Amino acid sequence: MSSPPQGPPGPPQPGQQPTPEQIAVMQRQLAAEAEKHGLTVPQYIEQLKAQAMQNHQAQLRAQQQQQQAQQQQQQQQQPIQPGPPNPAALAVANFLKSQELKPRTVILDEKRKDMFRVKRAIRALQSSAYVKARSKNPLLPEVNDRVTAENTFKLLPLSMLALRVDKADDDHGHEGHNHAKPKRVKGLWTVRIQQHQEAGDEHYYIWLYEGSQWKMKLYAGGALLLVIAVVLFPLWPLFMRQGVWYLSMGMLGLIGLFFAMAIVRLILFIITMFAVPPGFWLYPNLFEDVGFFDSFRPWGAWQETAEDIKNKKLAKKEKKASKASKSIEGKKGKKGAPTPDSIPTSPTPTPVAPAHAESAPKPTGSEPTAQSGTATQRIKQATVEEVEDE
Repeated sequence: MSSPPQGPPGPPQPGQQPTPEQIAVMQRQLAAEAEKHGLTVPQYIEQLKAQAMQNHQAQLRAQQQQQQAQQQQQQQQQPIQPGPPNPAALAVANFLKSQELKPRTVILDEKRKDMFRVKRAIRALQSSAYVKARSKNPLLPEVNDRVTAENTFKLLPLSMLALRVDKADDDHGHEGHNHAKPKRVKGLWTVRIQQHQEAGDEHYYIWLYEGSQWKMKLYAGGALLLVIAVVLFPLWPLFMRQGVWYLSMGMLGLIGLFFAMAIVRLILFIITMFAVPPGFWLYPNLFEDVGFFDSFRPWGAWQETAEDIKNKKLAKKEKKASKASKSIEGKKGKKGAPTPDSIPTSPTPTPVAPAHAESAPKPTGSEPTAQSGTATQRIKQATVEEVEDE
């Protein structure tokens, strides 16, 4: 019997050498494809090589992008856990805490922190006090110019001892959420940590480093001794127990006086609210978040109206504009910068005193008085103003 006719040889199997017939078939296919594209066989082969190289590079780029995406996801999932602070950074932090940086109290995550400006820290690092401190502590880095001072200061955020912050917007991060807004304390900034930890002169930093804890340990020991002394009260001498009784009576009297003062000031406000509106407050800062002595300063103030609040905001904007114009004049005065006289400014609104202002109690020496020939102005500010930075 005759064998069935065989078709054209197929492509070689992987790992096998092609036969002469298979090579001839592949050459004919390449020639046909090259003729279809209007190219010669060598040109067509070079084109195939270039396409294969491009496909290989595209695959490599896709793999690299996939690896980078996986690394970013791992970094986002794993929180950053800083290690122990650098000894040099601790030395710099202890030195700056001993200097007068004019810190102010701010609120971060409903906790009070001390905030300072970078320019004062850089000034302290370039002072003679730092040179003297460095002669005693070799851990302090050498500071020769502005660049080395900034590099030394940047040791603080690198060791999580101090971080750059900015004033937080009241509505920032609360749109579209049901949770309550953060609690604001009157007279204090609410700040948030910035992502970029730069060291510009006008930037603000807060202390996360609390310094030595020997004071806290001393206070804890004193509290423990006080508790033991209270527990042993029956064993105290008679004169000491009598002294404690008189002291407790005095404290009760002070508390009663405070409540009486609160009731009197409320009655006075209700009377003046109808007699001479908008009403007069005795010791307006009595229940504000201020110090003990500031609670009794000023001794009295009129209730603020919407017009008073508007005038206060306009006056603050005018003050900022004049401060900015002075800064421009100081930086660009030698280059022909416009002087403050050439910068248009809006006139500062003058608050109008109410008709009952003359019958109000006259302010003491610690309060501003009106100019001669004008009616006595109301004590507008019932709260302690924020301390302006120099």
